[in-house]
Amino acid sequence: MPDEGRGQPSASYRSPDGRNVLAMRLSELARELQADDPEQTLHDIVVAAVETVPGAVHAGISEVESRREVHTAAATDDLVRGVDQAQYDTAEGPCLTALFDQRTIRVADTEAESRWPTFIGKAADLGVRSMLSFQLYVARDNLGALNLYAWEPHAFSDESEDVGLLFAAHAAVAMADARKVQQLSLAVSARDLIGQAKGILMERHKVTGDQAFALLVRASQHTNVKLVEIARELTETGELAR
Repeated sequence: MPDEGRGQPSASYRSPDGRNVLAMRLSELARELQADDPEQTLHDIVVAAVETVPGAVHAGISEVESRREVHTAAATDDLVRGVDQAQYDTAEGPCLTALFDQRTIRVADTEAESRWPTFIGKAADLGVRSMLSFQLYVARDNLGALNLYAWEPHAFSDESEDVGLLFAAHAAVAMADARKVQQLSLAVSARDLIGQAKGILMERHKVTGDQAFALLVRASQHTNVKLVEIARELTETGELAR
């Protein structure tokens, strides 16, 4: 059945303030972000953020692992990485505040901003005048934030926040889906490798499947190497780590 018009409002629908346009854009976005590769999904998110959120010129995604290691996972420009790095170096800024303390942080004008005094001067020197940060997700000790940047002061409005919050919700779902697909793919690949390694040992030593698996586990424990890596080495070299 053709899907033309899927996600579109009815012909009778009349939405105030162009909300139907936003709804259609977010509906399209949900389909566009259906990528199997998490890195590609992150790249698509930052590009789409600039196209969707009013006022945004550049965008980036910051992630925290174990509430300690902070890095920029995707960016539309090196400027984003420079501003992000200034936040990481000074341990302050709207991105970090959005990550750890609040869901949304808006900076109207870096030259008039009194919060984060050490960082904000660096941001102004880089030419950024407006910033908008959203918390994307919290997964145990891992956090993510979407950061938007503009050259002009007061680039982001209440509408920018409204649209950005909806966009961030869609982006978080897309990121989670892409990572689930990746984890499933890795699990299937690991299972196949272990199965191949077991087959090699069963043929070579005339042992059962359980005995072959026990040999792999023993090699993993004795060498302190992951079981799947032991299996990969055996399938690639024919040798079982000792």
